[in-house]
Amino acid sequence: MLRSMNDLEKYTIAASDGHVGMVKDVLFDDLTWVVRYFVVETGLWLMHRKVLISPISIQKPNRWEHILPVLITTDQVKNSPKIDTDQPVSRQHEMDYLGFYGYPNYWGGTGLWAGGMYPYLMYPGYIDSLNGDEEIHKAEVAHQAVYDAKNQENQENHKNKDPNLRSCQAIIDYHVHAKDGDIGHIAEILVEENTWAVRYLVINTSNWWGGHQVLISPEWIKDIDWLDEFLTIDLTRQLVKDSPEYNSTEQINRHQEAEMYEHYGLTGYWARAPKANLVAPQ
Repeated sequence: MLRSMNDLEKYTIAASDGHVGMVKDVLFDDLTWVVRYFVVETGLWLMHRKVLISPISIQKPNRWEHILPVLITTDQVKNSPKIDTDQPVSRQHEMDYLGFYGYPNYWGGTGLWAGGMYPYLMYPGYIDSLNGDEEIHKAEVAHQAVYDAKNQENQENHKNKDPNLRSCQAIIDYHVHAKDGDIGHIAEILVEENTWAVRYLVINTSNWWGGHQVLISPEWIKDIDWLDEFLTIDLTRQLVKDSPEYNSTEQINRHQEAEMYEHYGLTGYWARAPKANLVAPQ
């Protein structure tokens, strides 16, 4: 299931013994485009301190009440390492955080989350509902291989030095350039709930042809200028203009994804590895 980050920011994080707070932002790894942490504002009970919550601890989502239960306690949140979420999160901060909760590192291995680690890891029965750890691993490796090829020079830094964590809120409104000119700006971000991989950027093209919204995969990004807040994709304006329109009021399905990839003459991410039944909890 693809989930909008705009929708996710309406959710409350609920610990096993009480509410933690509201999701205010999401931090993703800009080398592999995977969500690593939710930024949660705790409210009055912890003096509005912002804390990080990992997808590892997520339990079965409650979509009707907009709640994401997590298998941690409010005391753990209270005593967790303090991190200034308004500043870049260092690798040392991550090591302190993951060590505090007893989580394995997500870097230094293969796949989106490295060996032995994935979202919902603490959700009883979730892993058993999948088609085996090996198939999950292969599907993740197929996704990450694309980004490894794009970021060969950065891989050692990514493994051993500070991470490239970016705020989803911060990249909204970034301008998007095609090979032959501007096409619009980022309006929304869609993530795949089972792996928390960023699958698509929703591009608003209203400044070019009157409000049409299209989907662009991070795989198609050629370059990003984080300072000047724009990215360049390896597609032409006309090809983007002729692509299937995205309707934010409808849940995108695999058929629609396949039509889009076929339009661009590309192979879908789901077809690059042995099939894995990666179905998020309903």
